[in-house]
Amino acid sequence: MGEHPGEGLNIEAVERAYLASSLLLNTVLCALGLAMLASTLARGGGALSLGVVLGSALAVLGAARVWLARRGGRPDSGA
Repeated sequence: MGEHPGEGLNIEAVERAYLASSLLLNTVLCALGLAMLASTLARGGGALSLGVVLGSALAVLGAARVWLARRGGRPDSGA
């Protein structure tokens, strides 16, 4: 009865699960954007068609989020 909620919870395991799920979902987002882009272009969509604009945005945002997640929020070590 005197136990605290979350007692014995391994925070590193939770962080690993969060990172893994974040990477998975953002990879799916990027793949969905690329599929949208390819589908729109295959059907003759123009440069400013909705499928090209949204597909490009999803692909870029998904790739950027994967890159940021893999980087781990560490600042650049460059000068």
